[in-house]
Amino acid sequence: MFSALTDRLDQAFRKLRGVGILTEKNIKDSMREVRQALLEADVNYKVARDFVKSVEAKAVGTEVLRALDPGKQVVKVVHDELVALLGTTAEPLAPIDKAPTVYMICGLQGSGKTTLCGKLALQSKRKNHKPLMVAADIYRPAAVKQLKVLADQIGVEHFSLEGKNPVEICTEAVKYAQKNFIDLVILDTAGRLHIDDELMVELEQIKARTNPDELLLVADAMTGQDAVNIAKEFHDRLAITGVALTKLDGDARGGAALSIRQVTGCPIKLASIGEKPSDLEPFHPDRMASRILGMGDIVSLVEKAQETIDMEQAARMQEKLLKAKFDFEDFLDQMNQLKKMGPLDSILGMIPGVGKAIKNIKVDEKDMERMVAIIKSMTIEERRNPNVIDGSRKRRIAAGSGNSVQAVNQLLKQFSAMQKMFGNMSKSKLRGLPKGFSPF
Repeated sequence: MFSALTDRLDQAFRKLRGVGILTEKNIKDSMREVRQALLEADVNYKVARDFVKSVEAKAVGTEVLRALDPGKQVVKVVHDELVALLGTTAEPLAPIDKAPTVYMICGLQGSGKTTLCGKLALQSKRKNHKPLMVAADIYRPAAVKQLKVLADQIGVEHFSLEGKNPVEICTEAVKYAQKNFIDLVILDTAGRLHIDDELMVELEQIKARTNPDELLLVADAMTGQDAVNIAKEFHDRLAITGVALTKLDGDARGGAALSIRQVTGCPIKLASIGEKPSDLEPFHPDRMASRILGMGDIVSLVEKAQETIDMEQAARMQEKLLKAKFDFEDFLDQMNQLKKMGPLDSILGMIPGVGKAIKNIKVDEKDMERMVAIIKSMTIEERRNPNVIDGSRKRRIAAGSGNSVQAVNQLLKQFSAMQKMFGNMSKSKLRGLPKGFSPF
């Protein structure tokens, strides 16, 4: 999402890195570019103005001007200010420490409320809680059915009542949870295409009757400045406890994420980064700031790997890499594990330095599917020993996978180069990886 902003900021900092001595003038010139980059990214103009003033005041200080590498020192100042702008520290959701704990989800129609309810339910289920998804949107066509389908998909209980209004449905759902030992109730409330008094009155009544422990506003990051205005209006009426940003995997400019905390004073607690039920993560201001500045996010990458990858299998893979004995079967296993972690370009962007290197390269998921198809068309012997693949075998593999012989040759060549690369890597570098973590 922040690719355009990242590029613009990188251009501004590149000029500073090329200057031998920093002066107030070239710092101000760079800050002017930073301000323009923020405005183009849809950051609220007051937020952009205050941000640049704060950075400029610190960047012209003696410590920066006399630093051995003043350009990097300015980047650090910008990073620290971005972290402060986004909220300094991660704000957790209300703990599920009483039965039932109630999460009330609100927002405009189309912002992704129902999908977020499913993600929250799955997340709590994985932590051994018993969630209940409540269908309180009786106005949008098929909203109740969508929630039921999603609940069945992730294997959690859902609640709905015909002929009742949303306030009654939510009230009865909490009573049901109390009687059935459910420890988390997730209320999927109705939205509108725009904010109106009727919607707000209904939400105020639901809040008064259910006394939610967490009142989350779902803000669509792709709506730009409107997301900030919406968040402010909801907070003024409902006193929301936090914001969940959705569609952060889209190609919008992303300024809403940089403005919401500053304008509303409400913390961003969650980031929805994809369409899968598992594509939800806590919002970490420091990690998001690092991503925006193209520094990667290795901590989130390792956490994501630990959640989705079979660590025993990865540990065996690491040992094979140390001995340079991995084959196509191992490669196929790693590809399958990698797919579980999410979009490939998103994963690569978390690796420090890689995001900038691949910014002009289109990461095509179909290439992975093509490679998997070719490998699956090989025999067990061919996967374990690619050297036996001659011309006739290549033609058979190409025909079986629906690819050309050239595509098979390309994969074999890439795999051979990968084997040599890992063979040349020192064992100390491989052993320096987190335990059980594969570099694929």
